[in-house]
Amino acid sequence: MKLGERIVSIDLYAQPGAAQPYYQPVLLWDQEGATLVDTGMIGQMDQMTRAIREAGLQLSDIKRIILTHQDIDHVGNLAAFIAENPAIEVWAHADDIPYITGEKRIIKMTDERISQMPEAAQTAIRSLFDKLPSIRISRVLADGDVLDIHGGMRVIHTPGHTPGHICLYLPEEQLLLAADELRVVDGDLAGPPEGFFTLDMDEAVRSMHKLTGLPLQKIFCYHGGLYDNHPSERLAELIRTLEQA
Repeated sequence: MKLGERIVSIDLYAQPGAAQPYYQPVLLWDQEGATLVDTGMIGQMDQMTRAIREAGLQLSDIKRIILTHQDIDHVGNLAAFIAENPAIEVWAHADDIPYITGEKRIIKMTDERISQMPEAAQTAIRSLFDKLPSIRISRVLADGDVLDIHGGMRVIHTPGHTPGHICLYLPEEQLLLAADELRVVDGDLAGPPEGFFTLDMDEAVRSMHKLTGLPLQKIFCYHGGLYDNHPSERLAELIRTLEQA
């Protein structure tokens, strides 16, 4: 899906033949090279590679990967990208870096949860854990950073879903890349999933206030895709609803 000038989503499917993508990283490119926001779930590297080529780029064109947070469906192919292109830079928020680099266990990947997965998935996850200590972070991101790429992309730290979760705002496009801070569910804007999947829902809702006041034409979510029906008004309404729940 085209999201703007030289901005596309990478549509990844959880199952062959699925009608809708389940994971949606974003690929952007400009005179500073290409940027990939998140890397998809383990085992989706072939889908990633195919989609990047369909956008007219090669893996070697990607200069940097920005990770919005530590969850395994966002870092799943990080090591594979680095193996293909060792010069690629990895940027992430300080609070999630220890998990991305294997210094600490990815929070939601507990032994109990892994043990409930199919054997092939367990093997793939443990293989990823083995590779994470080789990851080198090139740039530590902080709230309010304005990146010298893609028209001054702005970093917004939105903890709650994970400690180091970030959203990215592109002012020229009035586009918010919301990662997992927001979702689109049945065509409507929703907050992050509750329970196990969001570590601190109250904090996640508080973080949403940082997104209000942005000039918004579009919100793009990692799960659910594009929301462009008066996004600023709907976001304010959503916050009110969640705070009253």
